[in-house]
Amino acid sequence: MTQSHDKPTADTGELRAKVEQTRQDLGETVEALAAKADVKTRAQEKAVAIKGQTATKAAELRGQAVAKATDAAHVLQEKVPDQVKDKAAAATGQVKAAAGQATEVWHDKAPEQVRNRRTAFIAGGAVLAATYVLVRRKKKHGSAL
Repeated sequence: MTQSHDKPTADTGELRAKVEQTRQDLGETVEALAAKADVKTRAQEKAVAIKGQTATKAAELRGQAVAKATDAAHVLQEKVPDQVKDKAAAATGQVKAAAGQATEVWHDKAPEQVRNRRTAFIAGGAVLAATYVLVRRKKKHGSAL
């Protein structure tokens, strides 16, 4: 019972080349599966992508806010009398000077940890100041507000 083969048997070199190609394909498949299974890396990549999207959106919103503030300033400037503008300009100069001095004091005396969270502290201070003004106004005008 011998079988006759119509095709000649592949030589050893061809078989080794096929085995090596199969190993390479298998290695690539395993790497792809490992990458899909690496949840931590995928989550980090997603976080980086979201961070980029957030930065882009923040820049877009900042641009819109600047444009609206500029428009509002132009409208206000057209409607405000010159005497009020002069007083506002003087007050602005004083505020800028005080802000410059405060910035210098801030950099000289604030601890490193506080300086790194400057935006949060400024926002918190603004909220406190607004709350104080509202409470004072409410007390001054009674509980009608």
